[in-house]
Amino acid sequence: MSGIEIIICLLLLFMTIPDFCRWIGRPAMRYPLFVLFGLALSPFAETSAAAMLVEAGKVGFVLLLFEVGLEIDLPSPREFLAPLRKVLWWILLQYPVIFALGHLAGLHWIGCFIAAAAFTGCSVGMAHSAWRHHPGLSPGVRQHLLLKMVLLEIIAVVLLSVETALYEKGFSWFVALKFVGITVTVLIISRLATKLRTLFELVITQTTRWRIHLVVLLVLVVCAVGERLGLSAMKTAFFLGLFMSRIQHHNQRLEDFIAPISRRFLIPIFFVSLGLQVPWSALFSHTGLVAVAAAAVLFGWRLVIQRRLVPTGGDDRSLLLLCPNLTIAALAANVLLTDGTSPRAAVWIMLTGLFMTIPAIMLMPKKSRQATGPHPDDAAPA
Repeated sequence: MSGIEIIICLLLLFMTIPDFCRWIGRPAMRYPLFVLFGLALSPFAETSAAAMLVEAGKVGFVLLLFEVGLEIDLPSPREFLAPLRKVLWWILLQYPVIFALGHLAGLHWIGCFIAAAAFTGCSVGMAHSAWRHHPGLSPGVRQHLLLKMVLLEIIAVVLLSVETALYEKGFSWFVALKFVGITVTVLIISRLATKLRTLFELVITQTTRWRIHLVVLLVLVVCAVGERLGLSAMKTAFFLGLFMSRIQHHNQRLEDFIAPISRRFLIPIFFVSLGLQVPWSALFSHTGLVAVAAAAVLFGWRLVIQRRLVPTGGDDRSLLLLCPNLTIAALAANVLLTDGTSPRAAVWIMLTGLFMTIPAIMLMPKKSRQATGPHPDDAAPA
């Protein structure tokens, strides 16, 4: 398929998939379906067209992680202390299992650490709608679960920031300098968050014609500066969104203003491009089989943890709220694919995240069409 034929297919897909997912009561299924479409398209896409989508998808990934950060309302540190201990136990209890699965998939030790950070993360936006409508949760348990979901996502991104630096450069003085740069960048973003918030508010309240372009431009400029200081553009975007309070204008959130460029175009392109980079042969190879087995084993082990060791506080189905991790797996896989040295590891992490996310979303309490509401993008991108 030529580039223009692929674009035609993508535009039709972008117009139909979100409405279909809302119609079946599973709005968070849109991004896994985009990955599956990319998988189906990969044998037919010209190399140049696939490369074009991969490059465009990188910008979409930056905007995705910016929106992920915006979706997280940071509570006070005191509120985080209560669930933090349980979250750390939840993570550590899974590490031996993930390391064994990673070894079976052929990953080196640092690749196993990257996989563990990805699989123990949580895509808050994908589970947020189900969290709101999950039956049988008391207000205290519901809030406690949300804090766990947020902590899992933040910890995963922080761990991936450190581990990918070690993966790319190994233990060296350069990595130590990079860690300093990462810390400085995060501190600068946190300190400048209030001023940046004022700047973003000025753009969305005082501009009309170029509002979308200026907001995206500001995000990309901050990400470019962060990349120069040692923190990748993707992770800079996440922390930028995380430290900025929610910005609203006429009852619209900041992410709603850039939705025509981000969640309705570039972000879907990113997920399609991920599927394009997974060869069909991998689905039926040792890597694909281990990915299916890994997803099944992790679901089973998490059920044991829930019932015997670290309960969520709700029923067994509440465990599913902690399981969607596609965006975190995509972050890990994107690093490995960009590096180019471990495509098999990247494919395994991507497929395992996909095989964990789809069943988790499908088994969550269904969102009724009446409860879906009028918002055109009610499935958060995270």
